[in-house]
Amino acid sequence: MRLSRMFFLYKRLYTQQLKAILEYNKDFYILIGSAALTQVLGFIFLWVIYNRIPDINGWQFWEVAFMYAMIFLTEGIGSLFFEGTWRMNGLVNRGELDRYLLRPVPIVLQIFCTGIGVNGLGNLLIGSVIVWQSLVHGNLEWSLAKVAIIILLMVTAIIIRVSINLAGNSIAFWVRNAGNAFPIMVHSLADLAKYPITLFNQGIRIFISTALPYAFISFYPATYIFNKSEWHGWWMLAPVAAVVSALGAYGIFRIGLRRYESTGN
Repeated sequence: MRLSRMFFLYKRLYTQQLKAILEYNKDFYILIGSAALTQVLGFIFLWVIYNRIPDINGWQFWEVAFMYAMIFLTEGIGSLFFEGTWRMNGLVNRGELDRYLLRPVPIVLQIFCTGIGVNGLGNLLIGSVIVWQSLVHGNLEWSLAKVAIIILLMVTAIIIRVSINLAGNSIAFWVRNAGNAFPIMVHSLADLAKYPITLFNQGIRIFISTALPYAFISFYPATYIFNKSEWHGWWMLAPVAAVVSALGAYGIFRIGLRRYESTGN
């Protein structure tokens, strides 16, 4: 299927979900507000720590704020535009994946559009503001090349986040029960990447750089943007991590799909 056709179908499917959500506009605003409040409180907590300790292992406040915000920003985009990955457990256990398999549309595309996490808009808005403020206060030397690389790192961060969500929720094909906590555990491990990975031991650093490459969402982009010479060049692996994550997640999903048993599983 052509890429333009996939974008067209995604837009149509997403629009229908959005119309359904906007029928209950009070819930819409409550979810946005609660997500935004969570981020703001977390940011204030970070500010309180740095107000007492201005330098933690060579990292300043706005540098860590950037990493913190990138985790929430990518989470917001994942929730707002690819929330369907979090519905997979229900689709598999209730046999509702059947109707998606019958349609002449890529099944992953349909799953992405199964739901919209309105709370993601709050995460996206506040995360974007904090990222912007971090860049403003970072005393950076701007150039066209730097802007292009930052945009590339933002795109790769989103791909990695969505890929991890897809891979984590694909466990529904193997663990067939309503209380599947594995995706939540995988999602929670992103908290490790809210802060410099230099705070952790070597094992954790390797884990969140390879098995679950959350570090390429926040830490490694920050090392390039804020010119941390001791990590020079590591950010170049971000596109590789994004491609490997996407292919790996899709492969896990396809292997799991072969185990799908329709209703009654």
